[in-house]
Amino acid sequence: MKKAIILAIFFISAIGFSQNKATTFEKEGDLVKATYYFENGEVKVQGFFKDKKLTGMWTSFDTNGNKTQIAHYNEGKKVGKWFVWNNESLKEITYNNNIIVSVNDWKSESKFAFNN
Repeated sequence: MKKAIILAIFFISAIGFSQNKATTFEKEGDLVKATYYFENGEVKVQGFFKDKKLTGMWTSFDTNGNKTQIAHYNEGKKVGKWFVWNNESLKEITYNNNIIVSVNDWKSESKFAFNN
């Protein structure tokens, strides 16, 4: 019986620690700040909603907490400069009302940008 109780406590603890961290929503004035998490508990994406539409700056991270993307929205539409990081480059994408206006590809081995 003692072994069964110890096993039950072990399984209950394991289940409690293995659960994903839930998405959080915090009211900040007329905005709602949303934070989404990876299974390891690190922040995956963080940004704001206004009237149930994406608004303002949204930031994405990898599982190690490094930024992978900064995006901007206005009333749910892509606007302004977006930055997307990967191992080889930094892309700078400019949006106007959900339409791509320009793309710059910044390579780490060069001192200048490529305009695509």
